[in-house]
Order: sequence, then structure tokens, then C-alpha cells
Amino acid sequence: MGREFASAAARWFHLPKMSLRPEIVAICRRNLSPENINWFKDNIPTIKQITSDYRELLDNRDVEAVYISVPHNLHQEFYCAALEAGKHLMAEKPFGIDKKANDAIIAGIGRHPDRFVRCSSQFMFFPAVQRIGRMIEADDFGRIIEVNVGFLHCSDLDPSKEINWKRMVEFNGEYGCMGDLGPHVCAVPFRAGWIPLNVRAVLSNIMPERPDGKGRTVSCETWDNATLLCQAKDARSGDVFPFTLRTQRISPGQKNNWYIEVLGTKACAKFSTNDTNTLEILEYTGGEQRWQKISMGQEVPFESITHSIFQFGVSDAILQMWAGFLYEFDNGKPFTRFSGCVTPEETTLWHRLFTAALKSHKTGATVALE
Repeated sequence: MGREFASAAARWFHLPKMSLRPEIVAICRRNLSPENINWFKDNIPTIKQITSDYRELLDNRDVEAVYISVPHNLHQEFYCAALEAGKHLMAEKPFGIDKKANDAIIAGIGRHPDRFVRCSSQFMFFPAVQRIGRMIEADDFGRIIEVNVGFLHCSDLDPSKEINWKRMVEFNGEYGCMGDLGPHVCAVPFRAGWIPLNVRAVLSNIMPERPDGKGRTVSCETWDNATLLCQAKDARSGDVFPFTLRTQRISPGQKNNWYIEVLGTKACAKFSTNDTNTLEILEYTGGEQRWQKISMGQEVPFESITHSIFQFGVSDAILQMWAGFLYEFDNGKPFTRFSGCVTPEETTLWHRLFTAALKSHKTGATVALE
């Protein structure tokens, strides 16, 4: 992800109307092998500092803002240190390995209200999702009947795949796939003001053992798949409706499918990254109901040089996300409601949800969110 951001910064001239431009001046990697750092050295001439000690980077006065992508168990330490060092922060999800760590990070932000802090999730910036966001703002859906969101992988279907830190509780946390994939599926609903009231969770550890790459088999204790059925409340209308979230690392046939489905009394919408250029909409005005497919193109919040008819991709979404971060930093507010990055308050809500989901699975009961 560090290389993804570096590539986005190098493409900044792609956004001709942005008033602020990022310049990468320092990088920190635990392992400074040529394989890890040569790509940065060869492609980013503005880098003046390369270090394996994050504290040295935070002491660098030329660094105004930091992007931190580290395993979940290091979030609290690194994020709070960045705040104490006076840096603005773009953090990675889940913004703390658990609710206790998230509470500590939020407290750190409270002690430093002059720091601009956001969390990454690029999927909100796909053109079809931006269109859904505008429909939500215009109340085009009417009364919400049901919302379904999910993020499906098949990356762990192979039992011979070696274990890594995301499959270890001490590094990834007890949330398992919820902490890794769940923040992405929460981003749009929470921004819409669709707040879960309770949850009944079913969690699955499908591959309880994996090879460790050293000829041994070790325990793999994190949750591979999670299905959360909630009642959610629309903050604007007060209406309560079913809200389903699915996060799966073992979903046969899937590769990287993030999806959202919104069903309302006046309109419905569906989008999946399996077909990134297509938005499906049903508008009910009486008579026969018909789904229509709309080809989206470059319908983005931050205008790019790419012609409007061309398809959009993940690297474009990452560029738009970073534009959203810097626009809000520069202007004090997001360009539109759905073009700002995830807020610290929104991360707190998903920690409440995932903590309740763990309790629900353990007890086999529906659990109210704190």
C-alpha cells in the first residue's frame, strides 16, 4: 500500500484542479533490503530520508503528514506516536487491533485536535458508489427496505497457502476477517447514517491449520468468514431495517469482490467491483419494475484528465481517496458528503459492531451494540 500511495502521488498531475500536492520526502521500512527500498529510490527523487526506525521519521521536521500501513497490533503505538510528534495522519483500517486500542487512539486524537486524521477505504470513490451516495443525499431511495454489503475473497481457499500475520490472532486480532475486510463494507452505510442497533453473527474458521513455510503445520485461529445480520436505524428518518454484512476470505469463485445493494421504496441500486463500470438501478414509479444497467466511466468527485467515457480502476480509486484526504485537509471540509475519507468516529462505530459480533457468535444470541 505504500507503493500504491507513492504511485498516486506521482500521478498528481492527473488531477488538474487540486490546489494541494503531496511530496514524498521520507519512507520507513522495517527491512531496508534492496528489494524493499530500491523501487522507492529509483522512482521518487524527492525522498531525502530512508529509515527502519519510525521514530526517526516522526522526528523529521520536513514531514507534515504520514501514511501508516502496519499490522493491526502496531496501530495504537504508531498512530499515537505520530499524533504526539505533531503529524497529520492517514491511517489504515481497522484503526486499532480491538476496541481498547481504538479507544486509546481516539483519546490521542482528542488530546491533539489540531491534527487532521482520517482512515483509508478506497471503494467509496468508485463512480457507481459516488452515484449511490448522491442518491442517498437526495433521498432518492425513499424508505430503506434493506441494505446488503460485503467483501468476498477466495485467497485462502488453498489449504497449502502459508500462514501470514493476517491469520495470527496476536497480529491481526480476534476480529479476523471482520477487522481486515469489514471496515471497507462499513464505509458507505455508516457515512449514510445507517447505524447498526444490534447484531447476530455467524463466524467460521474453515482452515484451522496452515503450513508455516518451515515444514510444519501450525494453528490458524482467526475467523475466515463472517456473516452479520443487523437491525440498522436510518439516522435521518428513524426507520429500522435489515442490514447484512459479509466478509469472507474463503468465498469460492471470488477474487476481490466488494459489493453494495440498497433496496428502497422508490429506488434500488446494486454495485460490485466484479463489474466496476456498471451500476444497476431500479426506479419504481408504478407499473412494471425493471432493472437498468448504467455504464459509469469517470464520474469522479475530483476531476481528472481522463475522458469521461473511459473505465475506472482500483488505482484510480486510490488516487481519488488521497485527493479526498488532501482536499478536506486544505479546505476544512470534504468536497461532498461521500468524497471524504473515513473519520475516526466512523472507525469507533465499526469497533462497536465487531466487538458485539464476537460476543454474538460466542453466545449464539443477538447482541445490542454498546
